[in-house]
Amino acid sequence: MRVEVLGAGIVGLAVAEELQRRGHAVALVDPRPASGASYAAAGMLSPAAEVWHGEEDVLRLGTASLRLWPGLAARLGVPVRREGTLLVGHDAADLQQVDRQVELLARHGHDAVPLDRAGVREHEPALARVAGGALLPGEGSVDPRAVCAALLARVPVHTAPVGADVTVVATGARLPEPWTRLVTGVRGEVLRLRSDDPPRRTVRGWVAGEPVYLVPRGDGRVVVGATSEHHDDGPVVTAGGALRLLAAARELWPALERAELVEATARDRPSTADGLPLVGPSGVDGVVLAAGHHRHGVLLAPLTAQLVADHLETGAVDPAVDPRREGAR
Repeated sequence: MRVEVLGAGIVGLAVAEELQRRGHAVALVDPRPASGASYAAAGMLSPAAEVWHGEEDVLRLGTASLRLWPGLAARLGVPVRREGTLLVGHDAADLQQVDRQVELLARHGHDAVPLDRAGVREHEPALARVAGGALLPGEGSVDPRAVCAALLARVPVHTAPVGADVTVVATGARLPEPWTRLVTGVRGEVLRLRSDDPPRRTVRGWVAGEPVYLVPRGDGRVVVGATSEHHDDGPVVTAGGALRLLAAARELWPALERAELVEATARDRPSTADGLPLVGPSGVDGVVLAAGHHRHGVLLAPLTAQLVADHLETGAVDPAVDPRREGAR
């Protein structure tokens, strides 16, 4: 069939690539492709590190999508880092956050290896002295900018709608009417640094209750993030947000004192009322939604692509992300 995908962030791009791979005629429409939340994203493939109480569907969906990433990355020629995620607590109170995460994952049968102070340092010797942590094996990261560039090389992009049998709306934090109110923007600020002593794997930690993550890119660059703020204005980098991120990151990784600050970016994450994406029928004939992924757009991109393609071909919908579900509106 002829499919028009509105929005060329990582979700829209992945959907377009999957549909094209299945033999459909795809037109991707975006006047500024890959410039939204995907441009700012750190690219963590971390379903276990991201999940929290009441978000068990996020864990299920994220774990399923993580299994799809090696295949997508291989097709695109983009590397995936799979060294795991290291959770750390800076002090005893922060370590309680790690312990709660480990307990939650254990209840759902997911591996998390508790580590004492010495165990944490064995995995990342350049870390500051911390109270303890846990290793989440099998998790990793990818560079969303590299992924988007590779996808853009495969799928034709248009600046205006061209007409099709079906339209997939994947426009991130700004949906058109009548779906505008289903998604709201939550500002996230992210910093990019270049260090001569970066971490080997993703480090997610708490410093005096402040959450922070460090994601290495493999070439000395480190992505540090991210703030989270509901607001009514456009996404901008604030002095307060940047200072909080730098202070927390430096407490965990002292070598960042010498790092070059390369870039500061702010974008809106697309958030829904219940924290789950909207993937499936929109309520309007011929229109499908692939939106509202909040913090999980990069992780869930390949699974979302499969869900959209399966829905168009068979009518199947995952109830957890059905836009018609109770709590989505």
